[in-house]
Amino acid sequence: MDYNNIENWILSRLPSYQIQGKKAYNPGLNNVIKFIKHINLSIDCLNMIHVGGTNGKGSTSSYISSILQESKYRVGIFTSPHFYDFRERIKINNKKINKTFIVDFVKDNTSIIEKFKLSFFELSFCLSLAYFIENRVDYAIIEVGLGGRLDATNIINPLISVITNISYDHSDILGNTLEMIAIEKAGIFKKNSQIIIGERNNIIDKIFIEKAKEVMSPIAFVPKPKNQKRYSNVDYLNNNIRTAIYTCKALNLKNINNESISAGISNIIKNTDLFGRWTTVGNRPKVIFDAAHNIEGFRSISNQLQKTKFVKIHIILAFIKGKNIREFINELPPDANLYFTSLNMDRGMSYNEIKKKLRGKIIYNENPKNLLETVKANASENDLILITGSNFLAKKIFK
Repeated sequence: MDYNNIENWILSRLPSYQIQGKKAYNPGLNNVIKFIKHINLSIDCLNMIHVGGTNGKGSTSSYISSILQESKYRVGIFTSPHFYDFRERIKINNKKINKTFIVDFVKDNTSIIEKFKLSFFELSFCLSLAYFIENRVDYAIIEVGLGGRLDATNIINPLISVITNISYDHSDILGNTLEMIAIEKAGIFKKNSQIIIGERNNIIDKIFIEKAKEVMSPIAFVPKPKNQKRYSNVDYLNNNIRTAIYTCKALNLKNINNESISAGISNIIKNTDLFGRWTTVGNRPKVIFDAAHNIEGFRSISNQLQKTKFVKIHIILAFIKGKNIREFINELPPDANLYFTSLNMDRGMSYNEIKKKLRGKIIYNENPKNLLETVKANASENDLILITGSNFLAKKIFK
């Protein structure tokens, strides 16, 4: 099989949580443990940083990677989901995983993958570990897929475990209270591993402190800046950047200094291709794509919109099933022109579901790309078009 066939096998034959939802979620570590043992994959040689939390995992991981790259280290990063290309999930110094490596790995291990019934995510993660080991990265940044305690990535023993923040998401799996979600997320804490918490929360700080005591590891909360220094014009990225800086400094490496930190922040796009975080994808009118998909994400959008200049705002939205979209939309400007579209996938929210959840007239176009062109044609050059609600919209509209 060539690469395209292998990629299709990975993407379609194996269940993907992003596509199928809860029925594709495969909690527990046994499959991955048995698989890497069977293929003799020794991961103890990797210096790893484990990044969990509700929002900001991907951007925090990317900023850590960028700072380490500017500090002259070879950095592997495993993140999810991808926007356009499966290989975005596994990179070394911003170079996507080699196609030949994927083909050879799958060919060599097809029978074992089938024997242990690895999920899409489990296979992707194991593939990343094998790639990082073969290429002898100095550091590997591993983003948690979902939750923490039962996530496939939780087989690792990292130098540092990071929790960016805690809010409501995937409540059907992780629980419907912040305390329940925090317990699941804190499951990534390990013995002899530093623990860093990006944002404090009076409700759940005690849970993290107690869990750190249980595993006998030091815990630190990223302090709020005294001078409120801003690293990015995107407000919600600033907390993630501060968490990344604190994490890199905690490694206590001589190459990490103010110069490399500053360069890592400035060169985030060049070093990581960070996308989907208030990303400008067009001008006149300005078009912004943001992958927000939960209530905290929409609150962050609301905050950013208050600091953004425009005459009128047009918001294109699409969601996966089960989201409380009325709650999300209440965070948006009341005078916004709202448009809804389809993700054209089983897990996408249909027009009928949108109509049930919202009152009044619904402007809907099943084709996201056509909808954007229509909105652009009716907008003035000083208007703002925001596309949000799901990371899947990027591929549907821009590629």
